Amino acid sequence: MRTTGRTPDRALLRDAAAIAAAMVAVGASFGAIAIAYGLPTWVPFVMSTVVFAGGAQFLAVGLIAAGNPLAAVVAGLLLNARHLPFGLAVAPTIGTRWRDRLLGSHLMTDETVAFTLREEHPARRRRTYWLIGTTLFVSWNTGTLLGVLLGGATGDPAALGLDAAFPAGLIALILPSLRDGTTRAVALTGAALAVLLTPVLPAGLPVLAALLGLFVLFVPRRGGPHRPGPTPDGQTHPDPERSEGVVPC
Repeated sequence: MRTTGRTPDRALLRDAAAIAAAMVAVGASFGAIAIAYGLPTWVPFVMSTVVFAGGAQFLAVGLIAAGNPLAAVVAGLLLNARHLPFGLAVAPTIGTRWRDRLLGSHLMTDETVAFTLREEHPARRRRTYWLIGTTLFVSWNTGTLLGVLLGGATGDPAALGLDAAFPAGLIALILPSLRDGTTRAVALTGAALAVLLTPVLPAGLPVLAALLGLFVLFVPRRGGPHRPGPTPDGQTHPDPERSEGVVPC
């Protein structure tokens, strides 16, 4: 008998290992860039431990290096505002104890939420959340350490294509959900809005604007189930596809 709520399956462990490897690579880029900008060695370590938000950390390091720490704080808040709906989605999974919520909210990332929400069983969701969240936290800080030690040898993550690792992983995670027509419509609408608004809005806001794709759920659908109408002789005949003994193709 499979112990669904206790033992992590191989697929989950394999996915965790794969995304952890990507996290180490991007974390190393962050640590190297922070040192290349001339920031003290302790800054990337403190940020990776206390902030633990990859995109916000890259943005903050650039703004701090440019001499604008206040803009770094504001930009980080905007970029991470998406965690509000994320928190509402995974709150039942994290638990009700304040210690669980405090630690669980710190481990909440795009990847952790994506892995968690793909699970249906509550026990599997909880196990997945803590496993993925802890794995990513450890791997991100390990990557930061490697980057600091390398001192800039990794260079810009965009030049190596490492910045595409996480988006590619998230797309792979949501592909099974896109088989549903409604989910696909919401996702494509949100993605289109985010892309169109990226040149116009500040960093972080296009991601929030993608939530407007949810309004697709309120658009009335045309058509409906086929209802047999009256024939020229004034009688209503049953739908032949629903007749007894006939199986629709």
